[in-house]
Amino acid sequence: MLPEISIRVRFHELDPYGHLNHAVYLSYFEQARVDLLDHIGFGLSTLVSMGYQLVVVEAHVKFVAPVEASDTVTIVSSIGDVRPASSRWLQRMSCGDTLVATNDVRAAITDLTGRPTRAPAELTATLQQLRAT
Repeated sequence: MLPEISIRVRFHELDPYGHLNHAVYLSYFEQARVDLLDHIGFGLSTLVSMGYQLVVVEAHVKFVAPVEASDTVTIVSSIGDVRPASSRWLQRMSCGDTLVATNDVRAAITDLTGRPTRAPAELTATLQQLRAT
């Protein structure tokens, strides 16, 4: 079972229409990816200590239903594919039983100067285990 995170929507994250601002969805999805990396033992500080960083190079969000103040959303992240220097993350955000958004993200692995590089073998192997079926 993939770990999930839940986030309660705060008033300052709303747009003028009372819905979760579209830009905030990206922050929520990012938090879910960071939490998943922590969960599998490759948190951001661990990656940096190893000389690597994950950099988002593409994000495709599909907004399905609105989210409002005080709603709690749940995000589940999985891996679509793993390449030598990148990974594709598939994310689903729900409010109760209602799908509210999906996100398809490509993250590149770089060294600490931002130069693309191959992921360490142990990270690649761990991400492979999280592939969506």
